[in-house]
Amino acid sequence: MTPAAELLTTPSAAAAPVLYEQPLAERMRTFLRLEALFLQFQFHVSEPSPWSTRAVVASLLDIVTILNRGDVRNDVLKELDRQLFVFDRYQNQPSVDTSRLSGVLGSLRQLRDELIGVGSQYLLPLRENEFLNTVKHRSAIPGGACEFDVPEYSHWLRRPYADRIADIERWMSTVRPLCKAIVELLWLARESTPPTQQVAVNGVYHHVLAKDNSAGLLRVTLPPGTAIYPEISGSHHRFTMRFMQWSDAQTRPVQITRDVRFNLTVC
Repeated sequence: MTPAAELLTTPSAAAAPVLYEQPLAERMRTFLRLEALFLQFQFHVSEPSPWSTRAVVASLLDIVTILNRGDVRNDVLKELDRQLFVFDRYQNQPSVDTSRLSGVLGSLRQLRDELIGVGSQYLLPLRENEFLNTVKHRSAIPGGACEFDVPEYSHWLRRPYADRIADIERWMSTVRPLCKAIVELLWLARESTPPTQQVAVNGVYHHVLAKDNSAGLLRVTLPPGTAIYPEISGSHHRFTMRFMQWSDAQTRPVQITRDVRFNLTVC
């Protein structure tokens, strides 16, 4: 039975299991950040409010900033090729749902073709866009993209939603293939391994991974409505979890000192 202190009172918060994810490698860390920004972009892009458009532009600029730090496109292409190789080998195996397998292979091939199609210089139009560069430069200052700081931006935000979305779609078209591919790859990773039931003795759980393990992502699932959460540290060799008790925003969380049961997925 879950202690009453660990239950939230809002029904909406208790509607589904609580899930936490932790990357074990830098590439996975980058993929998760890009996925979060892309989902944030998609959440706000359909809203005509200028405030939502500000969030859309901020998400786009953050995506470009991450992509400028390394060859993420090449990493994604390599992972798409690896997944294509893995799934292609299933075609001749018995008891395989050929319809689903064909759908996965088709999706992966389409994503790879779209990503190849944008070319290796796909970020150049965004890097050379003076309007976006101005917004990015001023946004580095807290509140720096206000009306009196960037009147050009304020004028653009007042334009009809159809005009704003046309510009946004043109800018996003260069990075959308990569973002879509990352979302698909993360979905495959999350679905690749079933969860196992584990126990954190006295609120602490240690795990050593096999030397040949290529896992890049941890998923920790807790019961609906719980008020505890894991603090996770580690690498692709080993990791440790400490389960913390949440009270409120004015109180420092404390570590649980009893056994905690949870589901763990090592993807």
